[in-house]
Amino acid sequence: MLKVGLVGIGFMGRGHLDQYLRLMDEGAGVQLTALCDVDEKKFHGQFIGGNMGNLGQSKYDFTRYHLYTDFDEMIANEELDYVDIALPTYLHSYYAIKALKAGKHVLCEKPMAINPTQCRMMIDAAKASGKKLMIAQCLRFWPAYETLKHYVDSGEFGKPVFCYFFRGGGWPKWSYQDWLLDETRSGGCLLDQHVHDVDTINWLFGTPKAVSTLGRNVNPGGGFDTVTTNYRYDGFIVNSADDWSMNSSDIPFEMTFRANFEKGTVVFKGGETWVYPVEGKAFKADDCGGDDGYYREICYFIDAVTNDKPIEISDNESTYRTICIATAERNSALNDGAWTEVTC
Repeated sequence: MLKVGLVGIGFMGRGHLDQYLRLMDEGAGVQLTALCDVDEKKFHGQFIGGNMGNLGQSKYDFTRYHLYTDFDEMIANEELDYVDIALPTYLHSYYAIKALKAGKHVLCEKPMAINPTQCRMMIDAAKASGKKLMIAQCLRFWPAYETLKHYVDSGEFGKPVFCYFFRGGGWPKWSYQDWLLDETRSGGCLLDQHVHDVDTINWLFGTPKAVSTLGRNVNPGGGFDTVTTNYRYDGFIVNSADDWSMNSSDIPFEMTFRANFEKGTVVFKGGETWVYPVEGKAFKADDCGGDDGYYREICYFIDAVTNDKPIEISDNESTYRTICIATAERNSALNDGAWTEVTC
């Protein structure tokens, strides 16, 4: 039975908490024993909202866990097999390295870290400790994106021709101490939200040679609130866009993609994936029984730790390159869209 400590029970942390509650009910060989958050109000049910209404319950029974406001105290007092880090981005590297040095496996929320240097420090710490580190890039485990991955890798529809990804929602006015609105802590829309599609593109097609990004700041706080990027690959076009510029809580979150191949098209919109072969009838893709990427990524990590399997789907070198790409995008946007080489 793996014992787990969850660090951070903000919006995404509560999403992870929900998955552990389900997994424990299912007898998945994991026991969430400790919670840690600097904001003690959360342990009394005073939560901050988010941009996706399906994450996090409104009430929890916190009496079933050991509660901490200090990470070091939790590590010293708990016999944990791994730590699940759901903290603001600028804290990922610091606490992941602390946990690894303490001999704990680490599952860390995306993005890996605020810059490539911190990513490399995390990877080096994992290698030195002999413990597993995995970044929770949930789209690598999301059924719709796995369907797209199948058609890219199998060549069933031939080569890709044009791929477009979009992600967007309202301006995130809801984060603890407004950390999402501070580029130095979150990386802005580009690194916090757009990074999902950056990572997907990297996972699907590998690291692009160069990127051209336009970004605009609309709301106060620094960073880019809206971005659009072209990625340079040989023989096909890839574009992605993200927007959290709308200063309204009524704007719904949306993620979509459209991928055209020589012999077919795959479209994800409104939570459904449709496949359109050039020859044959369109069909709706399997949704893996309704399980989303949040649940499936944690299951994958539990299996890897329990059975000492390598982390292959969301491996550290690949998620590191995602941050290199995002960094190149930021540099391009700061230079009004100039083509910028991706370096790691």
